[in-house]
Amino acid sequence: MSTDGRPSGHRSEKYIHIQQIYTMNDIITERYEAWLANAAADPDLIPELAAMDDAAKEDAFYRELDFGTGGLRGVIGAGTNRMNVYTVARASAGLADYVQTRREEAGKDPYAASIAISYDSRIKSDLFSRTAAAVFASKGIDVWLYPRLMPTPLLSYAVRALSCDAGVMITASHNPSKYNGYKVYGPDGCQITEKAAGQILECIRRIDTLRSWMAVSYNESGRPQGSIEYIPEQVCDAFMAEIRSQSVIPAGADIDRSVKIVYSPLNGTGLEPVTRALNEAGFTNITVVEEQREPDGNFPTCPYPNPEICEAMELGLQYCSKTGADLLLATDPDCDRIGVMCKDGNGYVRLNPNEVGILMLDFICRKMKRDGGGDISYTPVFMKTVVTTSMAEKVAERYGLKIKNTLTGFKYIGEQIEGLKANEEFIFGMEESCGYLSNPQIRDKDGVNAALLISFVAQECKDRGITLYKRMQELYREYGYYINVQKSYKFDGANGLSQMQSSINRIHKSMPERDGVMYVEEIDYSKGYRGLPLTNMVEYKLSDGGRFLIRPSGTEPKLKVYVEVEDRDLRGATEKYNNICKYISLILT
Repeated sequence: MSTDGRPSGHRSEKYIHIQQIYTMNDIITERYEAWLANAAADPDLIPELAAMDDAAKEDAFYRELDFGTGGLRGVIGAGTNRMNVYTVARASAGLADYVQTRREEAGKDPYAASIAISYDSRIKSDLFSRTAAAVFASKGIDVWLYPRLMPTPLLSYAVRALSCDAGVMITASHNPSKYNGYKVYGPDGCQITEKAAGQILECIRRIDTLRSWMAVSYNESGRPQGSIEYIPEQVCDAFMAEIRSQSVIPAGADIDRSVKIVYSPLNGTGLEPVTRALNEAGFTNITVVEEQREPDGNFPTCPYPNPEICEAMELGLQYCSKTGADLLLATDPDCDRIGVMCKDGNGYVRLNPNEVGILMLDFICRKMKRDGGGDISYTPVFMKTVVTTSMAEKVAERYGLKIKNTLTGFKYIGEQIEGLKANEEFIFGMEESCGYLSNPQIRDKDGVNAALLISFVAQECKDRGITLYKRMQELYREYGYYINVQKSYKFDGANGLSQMQSSINRIHKSMPERDGVMYVEEIDYSKGYRGLPLTNMVEYKLSDGGRFLIRPSGTEPKLKVYVEVEDRDLRGATEKYNNICKYISLILT
């Protein structure tokens, strides 16, 4: 027996495990009690804390909300694992320290820094934007704040237009209404990558969450004082001018623009910029989905405002049936993604995100060839993420484009745009999750830009007497039939992250062997591949041309699986797809 009365010998490992449990419970209790006594900056927090049971306390306080390349993202509410004024203030204080340190290291005045802020329609987005502005101002940083909600691409543009050191977008993108988030941008207008995220996280960890709150005075009209200024309207005008530059038809040209469009901003930020871009390009036959017109963070008619899924398009589809529209467009709450459906025959079909990108890329390539007479003086560059359809590479190769593959996340495309050589010109970038860009002055995916581009493609198709769907079938016959599908596996709760990591470890150790005519080759991106940054992703290539990739989400506790097959027709591709799904089942179960 030990001196404290507990069994000796094999008791050590078990006892340590019990102590770890008790220690975590103590941490949760300590955090909870501190918040209950002090979290008065937002009047919603104390009542929520008082109503928590033990399970709710654990979920709210068992960890600090993760900060990574996607910034912060989490459920709105009280606690260290929630989006609230305290976690936003803490992240802002850390970002401020990071920005000032970088300036000092570069020999610049740390108190001459500036940061731009925008926000979307989500619950408390305006409060969180003011919180971030207050913290930055308290640190001696000049703040540029949009006077009204604005999309993510306009934040990316403002960072560069105003020569800011960083940018912050308050948004949870396409997540359900209970979420909000905090995306960080570098001085190049791109979302931060791993190195910057790690350095910012180090700064954040030095700051106590409850002590991060700083106050700033606002007058009765809500106009900020001191070193916080509104972003001038001229920045929005300049952004729209950049969007107009993507037009392939002069605004005054006597050319048909009668394509009939139904558009939904999904109660987000897209209404003003999207309709303005379309109208200024001559597309005026637009019907807006009234129930989803105005900003509303509750998303009452669309609980999951993600244009990647069909449910988000249902109300717009009803409008299409009534109006006979040629095209249905929907942008997510921060308007950096777009979903597309089109009329075909007596009904409507959804174009998957890869198909939408292919249609845009083909259109841009043909325009480039016409404008350049088949001979251009620069090297045109096309960019895509590695999980995006390989069909895009076939299109780009046909037109002589240089192809750059990046890791998953549009931030890597933005980073590549920034690093182009003098004789290279960015033509188009796309990712499989409804993200597209053809304007190098913006360094993130842009739903406004994409809405205009796909409308031009739809008008061209209408002039030919075909639909977007029919045009896509022509391209499949030309390049081969591709099926690209993304699957997700969620890991919820306090043990979710560890369970997900166990699955990832199992994936790296598992290597499916021969099965009929297929053989799997493994590419482990965590060990490096073709000069790409190291990342936790694995790809399996099959001898029949198929492939699938598995990686953890950067913002949520879930694994994402990307499947791709190619064949001469849909039947053959479907058969290959089913075979790959058997491999996935073998690895993950």
